[in-house]
Amino acid sequence: MAKQLLSRALVSPSWLSAALKESHVGASLRILDASFYFPAIRDARKEYEEQHIPGASYFDIDKCKDKTSPYEVMLPSESDFAKYVGNLGINNETHVVVYDADHLGMYYAPRAWWMFKVFGHQKVSVLDGGFRNWLKQGLPVTAEVPEVKPEKFHAVLNSFLVKRYEDIQRNMDSKEFQLVDSRSEGRYQGTEPEPGEGVDPGHIPGSLNLPFTSFLTEEGYEKSPEEIRQLFQDKGIDLSKPLTITCRRGVTACQLVMASYILGKEDTGLYDGSWFEWFHRAKPEHKISEWKK
Repeated sequence: MAKQLLSRALVSPSWLSAALKESHVGASLRILDASFYFPAIRDARKEYEEQHIPGASYFDIDKCKDKTSPYEVMLPSESDFAKYVGNLGINNETHVVVYDADHLGMYYAPRAWWMFKVFGHQKVSVLDGGFRNWLKQGLPVTAEVPEVKPEKFHAVLNSFLVKRYEDIQRNMDSKEFQLVDSRSEGRYQGTEPEPGEGVDPGHIPGSLNLPFTSFLTEEGYEKSPEEIRQLFQDKGIDLSKPLTITCRRGVTACQLVMASYILGKEDTGLYDGSWFEWFHRAKPEHKISEWKK
């Protein structure tokens, strides 16, 4: 089945369907539904309980996080991540396939993919096209929640890939890395509101804007490597140089991290606190926005 792997980060619905038929789901292959919605316009867990890919467990991004942080979905500790995914039947040899049910095709799944990557797990993929296209192809679903045997998972954080507030602050002058914001142009410029309350739109000085939706086809699949490369080039982003991605809370930024990874760039950083943290901590002059309350 390895030949059906679409890229270094993606598997196709047909690949996963074949794995299910061959009964590969277990400690060697775990499927995770990482659907989550903010604002809560849909109940992701309820939808999971109603229908999901056979053998899939629910990965709750809002629980697998640093619960002590005042910011939104910050990374958990090594031990907390290890415990959480271990309880999902995942060990360090498990191939993890993540998907979500967003109408765009892939929204939260790349965040879960990145979390595994940043904690040292290489055998992780995103289902290209997500649950939307799984359903469209008429592939099997179930309401049965699998019983999994807990496994031992050892997590080692690659801190180089995680940028903190101080790193972004220093970079405004040092220009150590290119900073790219994956939100929509309106939220980046400050002409359309941020979802939820307590945060105005705008962007970090010196950051470029490349919306994560640019990397998805209308059908919800990842664009080709050639198209991905062109998107970066058109924005003047040099993939041979250090790169960090930001967004509102470190979720859609993972789409760009994954896109650069598909092109062979494994050192793209992510500002975990992203605009939510920056908005609450940065000086007024370090928040660029056209927003008028």
